Amino acid sequence: MARPRRTGGHRTASAVLALALGLGVGLGTGVVAQPAFAAPEFAAAPATASAFGGFRLADITAADGVVLKADVFTPPAGTPGADARGRYPVVVQPASWGQNDLEYVAQGHKFAAAGYVVVTYTVRGFWGSGGEVDVAGPKDVADISTVIDWALAHTAADPDRVGMIGLSLGGGLTLLGAAFDPRIKAVASLSGWADLTDALYSGQTRHTSAATRLATIEGLTGRKSPEFATALDDLFGDHDLPEVVKWADVRSPATYLDRINANGAAVYLANGWSDSFFNPGQMTDFYQRLTVPKRLELRPGDHASQEFTGLLGFSNATWDNARGWLDRYLKGAPGANDLPPGVDLEVRPDGGHEAYPDWRSVGSRTERVTFGDTATVRGDEPSGASGGTVLLSGLVDQWLHQPPTVLVPLLDRSAAAVRQSEPYRQGLAVRGAARVHTTVTASAPQGTAIAYLYDVDALGVGRLIAHAPQSWSGRPAGQPFPLDVTLFPTAYDLPAGHRLALVLGTHDGLYGGETPKDATVTFGPAELSLPVR
Repeated sequence: MARPRRTGGHRTASAVLALALGLGVGLGTGVVAQPAFAAPEFAAAPATASAFGGFRLADITAADGVVLKADVFTPPAGTPGADARGRYPVVVQPASWGQNDLEYVAQGHKFAAAGYVVVTYTVRGFWGSGGEVDVAGPKDVADISTVIDWALAHTAADPDRVGMIGLSLGGGLTLLGAAFDPRIKAVASLSGWADLTDALYSGQTRHTSAATRLATIEGLTGRKSPEFATALDDLFGDHDLPEVVKWADVRSPATYLDRINANGAAVYLANGWSDSFFNPGQMTDFYQRLTVPKRLELRPGDHASQEFTGLLGFSNATWDNARGWLDRYLKGAPGANDLPPGVDLEVRPDGGHEAYPDWRSVGSRTERVTFGDTATVRGDEPSGASGGTVLLSGLVDQWLHQPPTVLVPLLDRSAAAVRQSEPYRQGLAVRGAARVHTTVTASAPQGTAIAYLYDVDALGVGRLIAHAPQSWSGRPAGQPFPLDVTLFPTAYDLPAGHRLALVLGTHDGLYGGETPKDATVTFGPAELSLPVR
């Protein structure tokens, strides 16, 4: 089917929509949009389309001739923060997966009203931008510098005060920008990724449900490159996975962490506990290895759900805090939402906030629970335990404080090993990534285990605290071997009187499991290590 292209008529409609949204936000903030900046040295800007107050459309041509569709927001006349030449700090915003440059209209206006030049753009391969989807590959990374070059040449952007902020794909690109363009002084990555390999293949297990959603969105809004098509085919087909890993490593900011640290850009990270695309574990690992000024915020929610209301122009803690972070490192003075480096966690299920100087301080000790039972289960059979539904379960947890829930007594014991602790009379404050150690004896050389940790009340209702998959291959059939599973990190308060349930199964619709249907898997005694406060 033909891919959508942004025609001249679409661009006119886009401008009208952006103006309407911008005026709406302006009324909410008490700021009225003014004509775009036009100091003498910038008067020759060759942007296309007309200006509407502080907003205009632009075409930015990349080095290979691909045209990127962009929006430019400029501060109203007289806005504080300009230098002696009338230049303002500049923020570059790559659009998220499947979205276009109009995604950030409300936030673009807010940043401009706060004294920033803002350039948002549709990432190559999507919507009206040319080229093919590169998934944060070398072409996408080069485009970041191209957009910065264009902004410095054609707007009132200060070359000494360059920042980036992005959501989802834009968040991953923002971190890659910090690695590859030393002009960038501060970045904010919202629901982004640090390790794309871990996001798609953590625990050596294919995250097929999330990948399917991403591929579907791209199919409707973009043009797939042959390289991306091959990576998807290999991931779904479970073949040539080492090549998929190489492809993903190239697109992972964690691969270039030494460059990020050397360039010194201040890094703000915000993600959801239940992000079904980019699990929080890959972000906490990345955060710990950063040596630059850094801040990590984790809240309940699924992919991009925490940031959504901010895209509509409403007050939003994540967007406000990200802007405060950029204020600190681009303006050199505390802003209204100024926040120090460190870690901020919103605790499930009650929503309290806890601040820590670093991630290592989150869990002060380790609680160990041992289970002596042995259980044999059928391979690749659903037990009733589940990590949830992509893009839905985390959202329900965020808004209704209701994670994926099961009746523990009704879980199928022929499909999963179910172990429960004694009640915790004082409750338990779980903080960080729990770990499971067990032994496995399988009738097939390959397989997948999914470990679930539940909060179980007196009625046997289990609410999911955390889970994670772990696969194996090349194991001699019938011979036991040790298996360790690191669950995705969380901050969860187990209520007084509740139990913990550890469930070990071999099937979850979120993942492409490796356990054959006719196989059996025996789980031996297990130890659960819980980081607690």
